[in-house]
Amino acid sequence: MASIPRSVTNLAKSERLEVSARIGRDGVSEALIKEISDQLSRNPLIKIKANKGIATNGEHRREIFSEIARTTESILVFQRGNVAVLWAGK
Repeated sequence: MASIPRSVTNLAKSERLEVSARIGRDGVSEALIKEISDQLSRNPLIKIKANKGIATNGEHRREIFSEIARTTESILVFQRGNVAVLWAGK
């Protein structure tokens, strides 16, 4: 796992970074994974949000975000509640 630079962590926690992908009622689909992968190829840091009701608890949300990171070959930099930030590691 790559070491995450402090500048990346600070930006991940910033309110300036807008949500660019949402996990909707269909959950994590191939289309969502493709969209997140495409976004990560254009922008190394993206924020995703899980709509309410998608995950039953914090651990379930963490599993969802971790699985998205594994599938997209990115790094989960930050997660709070139903929002997570992924980094392409570049």
